[in-house]
Amino acid sequence: MKGYVQIYTGNGKGKTTAALGLALRACGADKKVFIAQFVKGKTYSEIKAIQNYLPKVDLKQYGRGCFIVKEPSNADIKAAQQGLNEIKKLIQSERYDLVILDEIFIALHYKLISVEAVIELVTNKPASLELVLTGRYAPDEIIELADLVTEMKEVKHYYPKGVPARKGIEF
Repeated sequence: MKGYVQIYTGNGKGKTTAALGLALRACGADKKVFIAQFVKGKTYSEIKAIQNYLPKVDLKQYGRGCFIVKEPSNADIKAAQQGLNEIKKLIQSERYDLVILDEIFIALHYKLISVEAVIELVTNKPASLELVLTGRYAPDEIIELADLVTEMKEVKHYYPKGVPARKGIEF
């Protein structure tokens, strides 16, 4: 089966959730899934669910457990670059049917990795691999390479009204 490149981007909620839904569907079809989370380094509820209920999903985080507020540290850069190098090898191994690069566009936005490196990864993926990239600020040159692009648009959100992220809903 031919694999495609999908992008979930935009300022609205649901990019990671959409990618995780696809991972769930792939598991139901006996596909092997790898999820790489860039910038993230905490144990979110989805990680617990994957560990407990989805044995065909491998997940690895390439973040330090804190949000990048202003300038990324050398440790942030090192974690993201290490992740990208590992993922290149993993993709070429053809061990997985679906690879999700969660928040890779945030890693690009903070210049933790280069656009050229991600373009190389996308253009050199095996033909059968389904590759999903998520995060705000997807660059036009990567959007051009994708087969499917969904933009999540925030119409209304409760966060500006003082509602913090809720366990099991936002994290």
